[in-house]
Amino acid sequence: MASTCSGCGPGYKTPLDAMKGPREEIVYLPCIYRNTDIQKPDYLATVDVNPKSANFCKVIHRLPMPNLKDELHHSGWNACSSCYDDPSKRRNRLILPSLISSRIYVVDVGTDSRAPRLHKIVEPIDLFWKCGLANPHTSHCLGSGQIMISAMGDPSGNGKGGFVLLDGETFEVIGNWEQPGEAAPFGYDFWYQPRHNVMISTEWGAPKALGNGFNPADVKAGHYGQHLHVWDWTTHKRIQTLDLGEEGAIPLEIRFLHDPAAAEGFVGCALQSTVFRFYKTPKGDWAAEKVIQIPSKKVEGWALPEMPGLITDILLSLDDRFLYFSNWLHGDIRQYDITDRRHPRMVGQVFLGGSILKDGPVKVLEDKELESQPAPRIVKGKRVRGGPQMIQLSLDGKRLYVTTSLYSAWDKQFYPDLVKEGSVMMQIDVDTDKGGLKLNENFLVDFGAEPEGPVLAHEIRYPGGDCTSDIWL
Repeated sequence: MASTCSGCGPGYKTPLDAMKGPREEIVYLPCIYRNTDIQKPDYLATVDVNPKSANFCKVIHRLPMPNLKDELHHSGWNACSSCYDDPSKRRNRLILPSLISSRIYVVDVGTDSRAPRLHKIVEPIDLFWKCGLANPHTSHCLGSGQIMISAMGDPSGNGKGGFVLLDGETFEVIGNWEQPGEAAPFGYDFWYQPRHNVMISTEWGAPKALGNGFNPADVKAGHYGQHLHVWDWTTHKRIQTLDLGEEGAIPLEIRFLHDPAAAEGFVGCALQSTVFRFYKTPKGDWAAEKVIQIPSKKVEGWALPEMPGLITDILLSLDDRFLYFSNWLHGDIRQYDITDRRHPRMVGQVFLGGSILKDGPVKVLEDKELESQPAPRIVKGKRVRGGPQMIQLSLDGKRLYVTTSLYSAWDKQFYPDLVKEGSVMMQIDVDTDKGGLKLNENFLVDFGAEPEGPVLAHEIRYPGGDCTSDIWL
């Protein structure tokens, strides 16, 4: 699935070259049993997404982990397009951190991409003792050949935004990336841009506050973040902190533009459902401005009198033309034209479940966007539970895949039927000319029908890389 040019490393030379890459045929998804009634280990599912295949929309392989209650979450690579100039590198190991157990699984996807196997386990004690960190989240490969993983906490469950370095060959823990004493108060996601000597990281919250669900009082108590942290890529020091204010509470996924010369990008902020643009100023420091605001809806029959959209995942097309994000509670995915970076323009929207369905328990009293509550979504006879959450775009930008599970403890709290019936993966057809989103009614992967019982499938990865795992230098 990697680039076929001779004498080069993994991935593609440029983001535009990646758009010409082969169509995805299989995808990998972590599947989670934590917080369900099923006492089975989480596993990595391989799903056939080739419409010409006899196994189209089927799970063709499952790799169970050897432990219970890991909470597999996001994944990354041992090598990606940042190693393109190194012919000795291969994208053949999937790095699979566990958000709750703090284990890191290294999965061999190179020997047989359709039947991954376990290669190595990095035990939590290595993160605790060597780095003073826990709750690993985002994994990115570096041009140096090392692997860097953001952490959300310390071994006691307090917030701590540091970074673990793994050796790219042995996968042993090297130590911290950040300098001593430089860790941020909270951690979550990160993206680096070496041409501007910068990395920027985001904040979710303290692991012990969010471990078993969401309590709004924890936000007021300061257990959730609202800052972006700017790091000097060369010295590994935190050089600036951007306070996004209440409007920017819980900034989650962060995406620089794919163009490696660009000095700007976007971050989705969950709690107030905003998108901020961050950018390098003429002075050389960094700033952020709100560019999208999703209005909350006044409701009754829900936990609070106002329901936010809850922006949870966000991504950019490889040509940096479109921005996509999911509103997990309202139930929609949106597409924005970002040709004018400061003024994104919505050009596509599709509802896929959510908490405001017309046949559900929630009544919308005031809505600044919709004239009526959306209808439930039924695909191939299966009612979609939960709301659209993790998204992944095909390299050519024409297909958007979506799953419905956010994080097992929050799934159980906000969408108990999702935990009982399992999540789904859907596919949306994208108009890349004028913009527009349309659900593919012939595509559904039903994780409620798994052999060991309904499971919560989360992030989507392609073997050959994708727009949320590859960084260009």
